[in-house]
Amino acid sequence: MKIKHLLPLIVLFSFAQNYLIAQDKLNIKFGKITPADFDLSKQKYDTGAAAVIIADIGSSEFDGNNDGWFSLDYKRHTRIKIINKNGMDAANVEIPLYFSGQREEKVQNIKAVTYTLEGGKVIETELDKKSIFKDKYDKNYMKVKFTLPGVKEGCIIEYSYNLVSDFLQNLQPWEFQGDYPVLWSQYEVKMPEFFNYVFLSQGHFPLEHSVETSRSAYNISRSNTAGSTSHTSLSASVAWHKWIARNVPVLKEESFTSSIHNHISKVEFQLSQYRFPEQPVEDIMGTWSKLATLLMKNEDFGASLTKSNNWLDDELKPITQGVSDKLEKTRKIYAYVRDRFTCTGKRGILLSASLKTTDKNKNGYVADINILLAAMLRHEDIDAYPVLLSTRGHGYTNEIYPLVNRFNYVICGVTINDKTYTLDATDPSLGFNRLADECYNGHARAIFPDIAQAVYFNPDSLNEKKLVTVFIRSNKPGEWAGHFTSNMGYYESLNTRSKIKDKGEETFFKNIQTSYTGEMELADKKIENLKELDQTIKVEYDFTMKQDEDIIYFSPMMNEGYKENYFKAAERSYPVEMPYVFDETYIFNFDIPADYTVEDLPKSTKVNFGEADGFFEYIIDKTPEAIRLRSRLKLNRSYYEPEEYNDLREFFSYVVKKHAEPIVLKKKK
Repeated sequence: MKIKHLLPLIVLFSFAQNYLIAQDKLNIKFGKITPADFDLSKQKYDTGAAAVIIADIGSSEFDGNNDGWFSLDYKRHTRIKIINKNGMDAANVEIPLYFSGQREEKVQNIKAVTYTLEGGKVIETELDKKSIFKDKYDKNYMKVKFTLPGVKEGCIIEYSYNLVSDFLQNLQPWEFQGDYPVLWSQYEVKMPEFFNYVFLSQGHFPLEHSVETSRSAYNISRSNTAGSTSHTSLSASVAWHKWIARNVPVLKEESFTSSIHNHISKVEFQLSQYRFPEQPVEDIMGTWSKLATLLMKNEDFGASLTKSNNWLDDELKPITQGVSDKLEKTRKIYAYVRDRFTCTGKRGILLSASLKTTDKNKNGYVADINILLAAMLRHEDIDAYPVLLSTRGHGYTNEIYPLVNRFNYVICGVTINDKTYTLDATDPSLGFNRLADECYNGHARAIFPDIAQAVYFNPDSLNEKKLVTVFIRSNKPGEWAGHFTSNMGYYESLNTRSKIKDKGEETFFKNIQTSYTGEMELADKKIENLKELDQTIKVEYDFTMKQDEDIIYFSPMMNEGYKENYFKAAERSYPVEMPYVFDETYIFNFDIPADYTVEDLPKSTKVNFGEADGFFEYIIDKTPEAIRLRSRLKLNRSYYEPEEYNDLREFFSYVVKKHAEPIVLKKKK
């Protein structure tokens, strides 16, 4: 994955605002709403929006606390106009809070009001404090939830709160884009020189970023065991960062997007170092090597892999008995775990239970099952290790900084005779050394006791090849007979296995039959390699179709042509991210019926995409007795920059248009 894909385009710009906005300041105060504020007709936003965020303003600063350390004070103030009923979800507010042991983040001073305009007057409905709830999300997070009262179309809602945190690693991030257009989004961070944070920015919408410096005093106190309190005052240079985004559009998810959250404009922060006067710099973030060491010593991750795990002796003996080849042993153990264990979900990279418990229950989350697989392989003296990755929907990892929260998935890596294999035993449909396409999301890390080795799962390494052949002849007057064969790619094969598992083969072929227009009957239906999970599927069937019109408009692509363009939007501000490259070939052989002549025929063509990025060819040939067609669509890259979008859109538009062209037959008189 190219690092530049993760970096933002930061541009300083400004323009006039109509909504109470000065040059670089939004003059907005909680509760100060006038009838004029309900009129957004002069604002720039998508008029089809269900809600509009008028202002979203946040700030974070550091305060000295009474525990001899620092706290983070985060404030947020949000004002939204609900345009129609589809925007009412904006009134549901969730505030995540982190906790560890007896310490937890605290939310304070929650205020929430709904404003409606009735008879030219602004009517306020305040949130009842009894309507604020707190739910535990997982072992480290809870959520404070509330819904603003009396919400209806045309109202304005407003809420604010403070969040106080003693966890300095949790300097709040800020998203400038979301589900609704934003007129003004602003975030300020006042950062003392004692703390060094790495700034992680992303997105394509330009932000205004300014920095001012000043000095500030931080008063810290601590109570000692004797009952007295010590006080310390520290003076520091403070960097005051301010980000502003104006008239931010909604980033709509289009086809071939890994995750829209990879592309929204936002800033995040990772605590890197402590830098106190007259003290050595203390590294907080660490290195990839340190992360690997910590993970492999963690009982909830890799500690069990370094143990003998003799409790596996009796279970593995019948599986590996008589097998000395390590690769064959690996295949057998992988198949055993894949076919006998049930995955109950993802849940992150840490174990939810001991390996022994997972083995006993024969179920667990992704990390439980794949780390158990690694333990079984290591028990048999096979070089197996966990590999951390982030699935496409979870977002990109960071190749430079060891940010473990960017990973959400664990697979098992194996090295035998200098060859590497990657295994995921949580999907019963996956073959050996195969991963789901969602795992191909670029940078990942193989975890060893003292090193986290960078590995890459690039979609460009997946080539989805497909070959379809169709033969048609005139069986008798008014009836055509043919044979259809589809040699699928691996991921289409996965999808087909899933469909057949859910609905059965009969429904699978019935859906094929009903997808054709006109009278079509299928016979001698076959599916090869359905249960051979390492192999791709081959589908075959004979068919007959009624064709007796005087003029026949017939699509030579049958049902295999592209019927619509994946890329419908007129423009796109973020990359196209296909799950793999592909090479699709379609071969059509048609014996012209003796009682028909060919009235019209599509023309041959070949179109290149870029210099060597792919091509589309449509080669058709006619003899007095037959028509032969070969259509081939090949793309050699899976990733396309926004600047390439229009070319890609036009390329697929041409393919759709060409695949729709019919052969026209006219009955002889």
